[in-house]
Amino acid sequence: MSNWIDLNQDAATGIESVRAHFVGHAYDPHWHDSVLVGVTEQGVQQFNCRRVRHQSTPGQVFMLEPGELHDGHAPTAEGFTYSMLYLDPHWLERELRAVFEQVPAQALPGFADTLSGDPVLAGATLRAFHALHDQELRIVRQTASDDLLAALTRHLHWRKRLHPDPRLPLTAQRARDYLHAHAHQDIGLEELAAACSTDRYRLTRAFKAAYGTAPHAYLIQLRLAQARQWLAQGQTPADVASRLGFADQSHLGRWFRRAYRLTPADYRRRCTKLPD
Repeated sequence: MSNWIDLNQDAATGIESVRAHFVGHAYDPHWHDSVLVGVTEQGVQQFNCRRVRHQSTPGQVFMLEPGELHDGHAPTAEGFTYSMLYLDPHWLERELRAVFEQVPAQALPGFADTLSGDPVLAGATLRAFHALHDQELRIVRQTASDDLLAALTRHLHWRKRLHPDPRLPLTAQRARDYLHAHAHQDIGLEELAAACSTDRYRLTRAFKAAYGTAPHAYLIQLRLAQARQWLAQGQTPADVASRLGFADQSHLGRWFRRAYRLTPADYRRRCTKLPD
C-alpha cells in the first residue's frame, strides 16, 4: 500500500484532523505549534521524541506538546496508519480551564507521557476524530470534543510558566526569542550569536542541548509552522513563501513536503477547499 494522507479542518475550532498511512520513511524531524493527539490504528509507528525512541502499536495514543521535535518511520514492511488531531493550544487551554474547577495560576497544560495504552482515551480520541473529520452535526462535534477533554485530563500535568526557564541555557533561550522575532529575515549565525553576546560555536552547542536541533533547523520549522497557518487561511503558496523569506515557492515546497508529506498547494486546498 502506498503512502496517503486524508486531511480536514473544522471551521469552528480550527482543529485539523489527519488520517494517514506511511511505509518506510514517513517524515523528517519537525515540530508543530499545535497539540497533537492521535491513535495508531495499524502497524508500528516508530518515532523519536524527548530523546527517546518510541514505538506506537494499534490502540496506543500518542501525545505531543507544541514545539516537541519528532520524526516518523515504519520499521515493518506493512507500514502504519494513524488518526490524529491537531489542537490549537489556545483553544485547548481555554477549554481545559472550563473543565478543571481549579487550575494553577500562571500554568500551562502538558503531557506526562508521550505514549499511553489507555483504552478510554483511545476511544475518545477516535470518536472526536470521526466527528470532526466527517463534519458531523455541531452538537455531535462538541460532545465528542468534550469527551476527549475529559479523557485527556487523566494524562495532563500543569507546569509553571517560566521565562526564562532555569532548566535551559539562557543563551539558547535568547537565541530562540530572537529567531521568533526575526523569523522572516535572512539571519546569519554571526548575527544571532552577537544578539546573544556569545560566539557562533557556543551558541550552536547551547541551542542543540536545549532544543535538540540546530538554530537553522529551528528557524525552518518556525517558518513552516507559520506557513501552515497562512495556507489554511487561504493565502497562496507564492505569497506565503515571499512573506516568510523563502527564496521562492519551490524552496518552500521542498521543506514543506519533507516535514508534512504534502505540497503547500495541496495543504491549502484541503484546508480551504479553494482550487490550487
